[in-house]
Amino acid sequence: MNILVCVKRVPAPGARINITSDGQQVDTAFLGFTVSPHEECAVEQAVQLVEKHGGEVTVLTLGPAEAQEQLRTAVSTGAVKAVLVPIDSQDWDPQKTAQAIATVIKELETANGNYDLVLFGNESADSCGYQVGVRVALKLGRPIVNGAKGLETENGVATVRRESDAGVEIYKLKTPACVGVKEGINLPRYPTMKGRLASKKVEITQNAATGKEGGLKLITLRRPPERASNTKILGNGPEAASAVVDLLEELGVFK
Repeated sequence: MNILVCVKRVPAPGARINITSDGQQVDTAFLGFTVSPHEECAVEQAVQLVEKHGGEVTVLTLGPAEAQEQLRTAVSTGAVKAVLVPIDSQDWDPQKTAQAIATVIKELETANGNYDLVLFGNESADSCGYQVGVRVALKLGRPIVNGAKGLETENGVATVRRESDAGVEIYKLKTPACVGVKEGINLPRYPTMKGRLASKKVEITQNAATGKEGGLKLITLRRPPERASNTKILGNGPEAASAVVDLLEELGVFK
């Protein structure tokens, strides 16, 4: 079984995000970067499937040269091959991104055979567009299910479990197919020392690709207003005891 996982380099979740003065980009001067959490789970799921059925995992990203760091992280947890689609500008729009990724996937499959599964994160941690995976699947002419919280394969059929308000939905997709993986499907493993050493030696293939700009255009980025919380000091030392008791009674802890 051969699986390709598409990942994206994003600012570390929880970091303070600043915007450049022109409002067009995130100021990355003091940011750490990682892989989107959904995509971490997608890599882990791919590795688990290959451990069970055999085969190999390829990881692909469209991004700057620095995104090799995220590719090597994926290799350190079980991926075997890494592919960078290099870009020099800020993030491309979803349509252009999907066109470039689909073009590279077709080139890779022409050389190495079809991937049984192409996995994506349910959405990226920065733009949360929910679009690239669906657009790539459409260009490849393959079925896709997003929001996967369970994924197994057997006899050329991928069984995808997705949670909904009504319960659990089960989809069966004939491979080759695409799946958007949601965080929580598994617990991603930590890189081993052996994996880290292997990731430093892996050759990252660069496949250039481009595409036409889509209908979506970035106008400006804005930071949401910060929400401050007020802290009230009830007192210092033993004299604060009565105030604490009053607060607990107000909260209904004491009756």
